[in-house]
Amino acid sequence: MPDKTISVSSSSHFDKLIGSSTYTIVDFYADWCGPCKTIAPVFHSLAEKESKPGRIQFVKVDVDSQQDIAKKYGVSAMPTFLVIKGTSVTETIRGANPSALTAAVRKAVNDSAAGPAAHGVHFQSKGYTLGSATQPSRPVNQGAFSGLQNMLSGNGGLGDSVVRFFALYFVSFFAFDAYRAAGESAFAVQRR
Repeated sequence: MPDKTISVSSSSHFDKLIGSSTYTIVDFYADWCGPCKTIAPVFHSLAEKESKPGRIQFVKVDVDSQQDIAKKYGVSAMPTFLVIKGTSVTETIRGANPSALTAAVRKAVNDSAAGPAAHGVHFQSKGYTLGSATQPSRPVNQGAFSGLQNMLSGNGGLGDSVVRFFALYFVSFFAFDAYRAAGESAFAVQRR
């Protein structure tokens, strides 16, 4: 059985690879790195089980021979694993952490396999009133949310600041890359 991990031979090879799959799981390693050797069987096993052509692929980048790729992604410790969707890094795992690596791979596998249902398509029905399977519920009063909408759009003064603070706190608290998650959050204040 052929190996399901792809060794990167150049920067252009790496660019072709990430363009050929929805998700690319990247192992940045070094031959002299003990923890890299320790977690290598876990990475290999995940690659064997979860590789799906065009959806999920597993690649290895030797940081000594591919320093430009490691520098581009800010890799400073080995091993470092990146989960790349398209051309964007969605998760970073630093160190030999089998449970974090497995969880990140499972999340990518589930997302790539879920299709449209995972992206909100399953919330298109009109809904029903509790206790009745036949009567559609009344439409939501849009005016009831106008105060919240004003706060979130920047028209709420102190209330806006409080809501944004707690929203950004929770967004960054549950993210692997807190700074990036907060910056990309709908609650972030956009400077012009």
